[in-house]
Amino acid sequence: MTAPRLPTLALAIGMLLGGCAATGPTSESAPTPSAPEAPPAAEEQIQYGQFSADTLFALLTAEIAGQRNRFDIALNNYLEQAVVTRDAGIIERAMEISEFLGARQQALEMAQLWMEVSPDDPDALRAAALQLARAGQHDDALQVMQRVLELDDDTHFDLLALASLQADSETRAGLLNNLMALLQRHPDNPQLSFAAALLLQEEQRTEEALQLLRKHSGDNPSAASIMLQSRLLAGSGDMKQAISVLQGGVSRFPEDHRLRLLLARMLVNTEDYPEAARHFRELSRQNPEDPEIQLALALIEMESGDHQAAIAELESLLELDPDNSSARYHLGQALALSGQTDAAIEAWRAIRAGEEFLPSRRRMTQLLVEQNRVGELAQLMQDERARYPQQGLELYLLEIEALAPGDPERAMQLSNEALSQFEDSSSLLYTRALLAERLGKPAGLEADLQRILDLEPDNAMALNALGYTLADRNQRLDEALEMIEKAHRLRPEDPAILDSLGWVHYRLGNLELAEELLRRAYAAFPDAEVGAHLGEVLWQLGKHREARDVWDEAAADAEDSSLIDATRERLKAN
Repeated sequence: MTAPRLPTLALAIGMLLGGCAATGPTSESAPTPSAPEAPPAAEEQIQYGQFSADTLFALLTAEIAGQRNRFDIALNNYLEQAVVTRDAGIIERAMEISEFLGARQQALEMAQLWMEVSPDDPDALRAAALQLARAGQHDDALQVMQRVLELDDDTHFDLLALASLQADSETRAGLLNNLMALLQRHPDNPQLSFAAALLLQEEQRTEEALQLLRKHSGDNPSAASIMLQSRLLAGSGDMKQAISVLQGGVSRFPEDHRLRLLLARMLVNTEDYPEAARHFRELSRQNPEDPEIQLALALIEMESGDHQAAIAELESLLELDPDNSSARYHLGQALALSGQTDAAIEAWRAIRAGEEFLPSRRRMTQLLVEQNRVGELAQLMQDERARYPQQGLELYLLEIEALAPGDPERAMQLSNEALSQFEDSSSLLYTRALLAERLGKPAGLEADLQRILDLEPDNAMALNALGYTLADRNQRLDEALEMIEKAHRLRPEDPAILDSLGWVHYRLGNLELAEELLRRAYAAFPDAEVGAHLGEVLWQLGKHREARDVWDEAAADAEDSSLIDATRERLKAN
């Protein structure tokens, strides 16, 4: 990627020779060159800066240095000459370069110098106000912007408010009070009402912010005011009114990209996909080369079930941007949903790198297993591992994950094959341990978990799994407790570990402590297994009604409630 560059040398030289304000000769200035006479029809005569040879040489050197990415030289020369010449044009240029390079202190100093040199120039005042706000000097920034207001020029109170959002609440409150006082004197200034509303929003004073915007926006609100009103309404839960405000805004400002995009996104959030698609199509018409808008439109069409339209949109996008792997991933999704399995796999296989690489392979494995094309899956993934050897481990895991639910024996065989190549992979060992448990091979389960702990003594997942396995078998409970407590120290808020800890204490007879831990686990993760455990402890404590309530609740939300059913049967608690 090419490094960012400063404005061109030719443009800068033109500024130096024709755009800098003459400030009068100094003791170091060269004689003023004779300016050519302006053509008779010209309304303004160009004023040439009065610079010494040393100054001109330093500035030209700075511009050449900038074009050659020697920004340190460019900045130093401009800062020095801004102070020496006190020329407004050079000072402004020095401030711009400072901003470009992220030199905030120098940008502030140049903005203040520019304001000192040109105290009645609104541009200088605005620049100083914004730099002061960015530096956290919010009161000073507001005072400077007030001077712009007094000059009847465009103000940027909204930018001052935005810059203050990261400040502490007390600072924001002070700025808000000052803005409200100014608004009393200038009730028709939309910047003031908008800036105050921004600060009220940050303080979560939503209704006050809305009242302020409604009062001062009148019949002619700005696009920014409409967007803020809509966000405030949405934040308060009134999505219907938020959308209505935006619809009015889009009618008023049909070409405003931001308004229509916000409306389209809110419509997506309310699942009004046809209307959202209509606005995204208009955005696509207005911005035909914007890949994000095209992709969003395709996703909405997929969500609404119009897979063919999504396919057409994504193929069009890929013609413009063939390397857009996100578009290619979703094209595979759309093709799969429309029943075109082979075309979907072809689209996914065309993704060769990036964030979508592994998700695309996961979808390939899932789709082929769903269609019982397991032989094709094996050949495909073997080819993929040969093609992308650096991703071999992850590709094995994806294939095992897809096979495990329906064919754990085949998944176990594949795990053994994978471990012959990646023998110290804790992910593979853990996966094989879970398969061993499912296949009723407890010795294999314990051996693989112990191997992980030999390699990684602080592996909380393996500690918890082995400790829970022992507790569930009611074996070596002291050893199980030690392992689970260590896992808990490593990950104190993990609900699975809290469940294991509660279960081992139940096995040890510590019912009250088990209840406390299992309640915490169930509150954080109310699944069937935790519910079965908590219900059993409550039952043993004599809290039969509550135990049944927990079991009923957990079973209602579970895809598989067999563990709860088995627990109730064992306890005769039906």
